[in-house]
Amino acid sequence: MGGERRSDSMLLRAIEAGDSHAFELLYRRYEPWLVARLSYRCPDPAIVDDVVQETFLAVWHGTARFREMPGSDGSAAGWLWRIGARRLVDVQRGHGARERLTRLLGRLRQRPAHPSAEDEALHGLPYGELADALARLPAELREVLQATVVDGLSTAEAAKALRIPAGTVKTRAMRARRRLREELA
Repeated sequence: MGGERRSDSMLLRAIEAGDSHAFELLYRRYEPWLVARLSYRCPDPAIVDDVVQETFLAVWHGTARFREMPGSDGSAAGWLWRIGARRLVDVQRGHGARERLTRLLGRLRQRPAHPSAEDEALHGLPYGELADALARLPAELREVLQATVVDGLSTAEAAKALRIPAGTVKTRAMRARRRLREELA
């Protein structure tokens, strides 16, 4: 059967079996369409290109699975659009986190007229005591502090970045603060 005449569902089954030619056909069939659709939501062509590549990599690596709906024409367009749109949202959220971190760093660079309570408390600690206390924390507690305090991510963003539930982020942050208070008291 000619490759160009194969339905999307046939191509996707072949891709699942590792057929690179079927993947190339699907890519050529939908890449221009997906670029055009994503470009309506994002004016940055570099981001759109990255998202399209990530979308097709998910298809090739099998991290996204196509399930043909009964009564559908077997088209993969809607499925590819959902993958691409979700990846675009993820990228855009990531840019939002970076912008918030940039603003936070800008504020930190501006010296306040009066030191904050945190600065006064840290100033009273012997050099390296805080770093030592942080180093003694378990890795899962340190990574939550890194994400929420240093990187400035919200609980939801940290949960997504660390691939753990938001409640776990909150619990680990609470445990980390408690352990630091105990060690620095």
